[in-house]
Amino acid sequence: MSDLFSHAAKERDLPLAAELRPRTINDIIGQRHLLAPGRLLRILVDSGRLGTVILYGPPGIGKTSIARAIGAHMGKEFRELHPSEDKVAQFKAVADEARFKPILLFVDEIHRYSTSQQDHLLRMTEEGLVDFIGATTENPMFSVNKAILSRGSVFELKPLTVEEVEAVLMRALERLSAKGYRIGFDDVVLRRLAERSSGDARRAVNLIEAISKATKPGVDFVVDEQLIDDMLASTVIPYDKTGDAHYDITSAFVKSMRGSDPDATLYWLARLIEAGERPEFIARRIVIQASEDVGLADNTALQTANAAFDAVERIGYPEAAIILAHAALHVATAPKSNSACRGIKQALDYVRSKAPIPVPPHLQDTHYAGAEALGRTGYRFPHADPKGWIEQAYAPGIRRGQFYQSDARDAPTYEKRAGEYWARVTGHPPVMTFRD
Repeated sequence: MSDLFSHAAKERDLPLAAELRPRTINDIIGQRHLLAPGRLLRILVDSGRLGTVILYGPPGIGKTSIARAIGAHMGKEFRELHPSEDKVAQFKAVADEARFKPILLFVDEIHRYSTSQQDHLLRMTEEGLVDFIGATTENPMFSVNKAILSRGSVFELKPLTVEEVEAVLMRALERLSAKGYRIGFDDVVLRRLAERSSGDARRAVNLIEAISKATKPGVDFVVDEQLIDDMLASTVIPYDKTGDAHYDITSAFVKSMRGSDPDATLYWLARLIEAGERPEFIARRIVIQASEDVGLADNTALQTANAAFDAVERIGYPEAAIILAHAALHVATAPKSNSACRGIKQALDYVRSKAPIPVPPHLQDTHYAGAEALGRTGYRFPHADPKGWIEQAYAPGIRRGQFYQSDARDAPTYEKRAGEYWARVTGHPPVMTFRD
């Protein structure tokens, strides 16, 4: 267990981020939506009986620090386990210890535990032997044992604000100053570091620690913006191609195109590109949105998206970024119609839930001899009519507008022009999704 090595830890220099860990709940910077007086997590902590808690959020926002501070606040022995190091035997050791003293068990990266390991945790919590905090960077609804979730509470931690990261950095500089380091940051440079840290305080603190290792106590060292940019350029932007960041940023990109916001579209596209997302993946999303969100309002959007997909298969980064931006902006700035996406969904729902409609005799295949003797007659050829249209049944029982409702609005889109044309020819105005 980690506490067995606590004395050894004191004998060596701790990383600066570890030195800055809050000792009490009131020392924690950020997460006020969870830890302010009157919030649910704070109520559980103050009650002295935490039960099972899952802390969910991105790296570097203090999940371990919060767990330690909660343990100290509750006056419980803190025990930490990690999937890469500890097996079932360690669970049993903690359970045995908990029979004689109050224990707060903390498991980092709980999503990495096997099903059998999570079952052992479940038994410990069900018996009430320990208060338990599990931390995860992945959505616990997909990665944590459902039985554990049903017996506890999930709390989502938010990335720190720029102001909160600045407060953490000020603490770090004060700690280094107490050790004799004279590192100078003006307000502009400090704000730039906080802004570029993506809400990850640990990342920012580690950068300051790296600067301190390049200096000597008692020697003035002034940090400028260029140094911050150079150091941040060598670090990786947090992004997991199979995790929440992948899905959340992709979702923001798609919804920005749908919402016709070209600047937001380019921002989220840049985030995907900078994180190293494959251009083919991004292009596929643009192709889908060209039909789902633009559709009949501008049929050329699908042509542009398809051309972009073909192009990025032959042309890699960095030039592929321009092609992706071209297609994404076409989708973002085009008039919108959801009629194709909505219509096929409604038709599929109908087909899957209703008895099939027999093909009417006049629409059945007649290319073979004897079709007329079987009654396959009555079809009227629309091109033979001067209007190019004839009133006849094509899907008996399906009413006009049951699946397709026009999204045409004021813009002279293809869908608008087509609806007006067929209204003149047939005398039937289009069924509209929206009416004044």
